[in-house]
Amino acid sequence: MNDLELDLLNFNEFGKQTRVEIVRHESRDIPVYTNEFWTAKQRAGCSLHEISYRACFKPQLPRFFIDRLTKSGDVVYDPFMGRGTTLLEAALKDRVSVGCDMNPLSRILLSPRLNPPTLKEVENRLSEIELSGSSIEGAEELLCFYHKDTLRELISLKTYLSEKEKSGELDRIDSWIRMVATNRLTGHSSGFFSVYTMPPNQAVSIESQLKINERRNQTPPYRDVAKVILKKSKSLLNRVSQDELSQLQQSSERYLLLTGSADSTPQIRDESVSLVVTSPPFLDVVNYQQDNWLRCWFNGMDAAEIPIWQIRSAEDWIAKMTGVFRELKRVLKPGGHIAFEVGEIRKGKILMEHLVIPAAQDAGLSPKLILVNDQIFTKTANCWGITNQRKGTNTNRIILLRKGA
Repeated sequence: MNDLELDLLNFNEFGKQTRVEIVRHESRDIPVYTNEFWTAKQRAGCSLHEISYRACFKPQLPRFFIDRLTKSGDVVYDPFMGRGTTLLEAALKDRVSVGCDMNPLSRILLSPRLNPPTLKEVENRLSEIELSGSSIEGAEELLCFYHKDTLRELISLKTYLSEKEKSGELDRIDSWIRMVATNRLTGHSSGFFSVYTMPPNQAVSIESQLKINERRNQTPPYRDVAKVILKKSKSLLNRVSQDELSQLQQSSERYLLLTGSADSTPQIRDESVSLVVTSPPFLDVVNYQQDNWLRCWFNGMDAAEIPIWQIRSAEDWIAKMTGVFRELKRVLKPGGHIAFEVGEIRKGKILMEHLVIPAAQDAGLSPKLILVNDQIFTKTANCWGITNQRKGTNTNRIILLRKGA
């Protein structure tokens, strides 16, 4: 038994005893360790993590493995980086962050948080941007989400940011404002630009929002775009210590964020990565392309043109992940690890490790153990009406893989 397994076996930080069982996969015995290995509390991590994104895991998950399997200066990689939880946590821990995602929104949402401006810088920049006077012609259908004056301000900001990017003048402050605005487009409170809609990490269709408005007898109220951005900026920055800001500033010169497919990343050197922590695209569950259509609109993208994987069958999922695992084996150092977070889908009828393990073995990686983080659901899961062992992703299940025996 290695040091990590001993640590898992003896773990009792939250007063619970680790449960251990052995599962047989083909001719191999794999230990499964179950406990509450990290807290379910919403605000236990750095406040910079607190942006909405579909199907994201808590920062405590990557931190658990970063602390135990890497040291200062090591490269930590997430090939499906999403909102960037793994990479932000790695940067805060003085690791080198490397990430990839097919969705260009990932880079927009993460990069500014790896080198954040001060609240005063954000306030000053917002005061310099002219947010009135834009026409809403061509965007009238969005009035189901926004008051006409809010929509004018959003279009003004959208145009400003686009022009700055085209001219090469988009700096870290503008990038931060773009990130916050992208994150505030729709939601369920006055902290968002929109009228009430749910959930906050995706945009429903125009037709669905019209039905919500009718059912709730609501019309979009005016939201001051600059004030909403400043309020959320304050929230994101309010629990960031000076040490964390200094660490991020040091790390900001060495991170690498890629937009592309996780099975082809020639920009990453052979045997350069110490640890991979990721959660792959779910099988037949989440439509990221559809979820992000409004965010894409704001950032001048066509969501339909982003080739995000939408995998329908277990066979296709295994084939895709085998290609990813081959690429991960190439970039991993000998003895490097992959913490691959999956879950139960289709009402628990499929345990994803039964798909992950054969794909990993076909790529030449060794499954070492399965870690199950057993805890109550979060607020976000309850919004979806998900209860334990009923539907959706029911637990954090992490398959730990290793390059080498």
